[in-house]
Amino acid sequence: MHRTQVVVVGGGPSGLMAAIAAAEQGASVTLVDKGNKLGRKLAISGGGRCNVTNNKPIDELIRFIPGNGRFLHSAFQHMNPERIIAFFERLGIALKEEDHGRMFPVSDKAKSVVDALIGEAVRLGVTLRINEPVEQVIYVDDAVKGVRLKSQEVLPADAVILATGGRSVPHTGSTGDGYPWAEAAGHTITELYPTEVPLTSNASFIRDKVLQGLSLRDIAITVWNEKGKKLITHEGDLIFTHFGLSGPAALRCSQFVVKELKRSKRETVPVTIDLKPELSLDAVSQWGLSVWSKEPKKAVKNIMKQMVPERMVPLLLAMVNMDDSTTHDHFQKKQWADLCELMKAFPMKISGTRSIEEAFVTGGGIHLKEINPKSMESKLTRGLFFCGEILDIHGYTGGYNITAAFATGYTAGHHAAQQ
Repeated sequence: MHRTQVVVVGGGPSGLMAAIAAAEQGASVTLVDKGNKLGRKLAISGGGRCNVTNNKPIDELIRFIPGNGRFLHSAFQHMNPERIIAFFERLGIALKEEDHGRMFPVSDKAKSVVDALIGEAVRLGVTLRINEPVEQVIYVDDAVKGVRLKSQEVLPADAVILATGGRSVPHTGSTGDGYPWAEAAGHTITELYPTEVPLTSNASFIRDKVLQGLSLRDIAITVWNEKGKKLITHEGDLIFTHFGLSGPAALRCSQFVVKELKRSKRETVPVTIDLKPELSLDAVSQWGLSVWSKEPKKAVKNIMKQMVPERMVPLLLAMVNMDDSTTHDHFQKKQWADLCELMKAFPMKISGTRSIEEAFVTGGGIHLKEINPKSMESKLTRGLFFCGEILDIHGYTGGYNITAAFATGYTAGHHAAQQ
């Protein structure tokens, strides 16, 4: 009986999971990767701890994958957070849940996750070939026939799974290799762009590094369009840098900034930072005045230090033209009102983002209308499958992208073995 020949190109999380799934189904599987190590991006994920999934219900999980998350409904029937957790625990990797549903290995070592995946692939008989760059995917009569390596060796295949990643974090091997091979099969590549990436700004206080290195905790950042309509608000932590904004809250806003810049064709996108999202504007005003009234001879700059980070105080006071030595008996109501407004909506003009190479995740990719969501197989070329970041799917950081990678990888491998 003929054993299905499956070649997986790419040894990241989706590729390793695809190889495991195909081997479980009895296929003869070869995984090739151009690098000298498998799972390189996985090994640095989660700050080197590897956030293997996010333990949220499926509907909520999809909400945190704003880049076409709904496409994953079928894939999540094969592999979802519950099954990912069970999968790794079966491999001896105990997991723990941290804030916001993020799941990490108890060891806090990404290497243990990578080693477990490689070990399971080896146990199932997958042939692993590193330092083997692929030159071409071979197609004949709208069907896959194999791959040709740069060495000119041909690996015959009934199915080829492209798990080559996007163009983000290129030092891990994600340099966009798979897109030309997909185009050669007739596939459309939607425009690539950086997501989960720091924001850039030409504001004078950014250029002058006034706030560089300042971290803000539990703030809210809102992206607006040119008509003043709110596009998105994200709460979390923020860091002022020498080029703009970084930190989880800024990263989550990045895709909305990119899309609005393209849509509006304007040079900047307005954002506001709420320094006290848990309080209303009136509550902020009353809180400050209450503190100040108890110490009326204190200068406003000293009262403000109790409300916002000290390094922001001179900038905020300057923005409302308020003397930093103003006392309670001499403040102007309009200036105080403007100051409170700034604490609730500190304005910035965002000019763009850092490059796609500096992004955590690639937006855009293989057009999903050309892929069967139940199998991850190409609708254009028989035996060609896709999984992971090469697809036009992207989520926020926090275990969402890796969950999509494992789900699409398992789905692709499972169905590729049945060719």
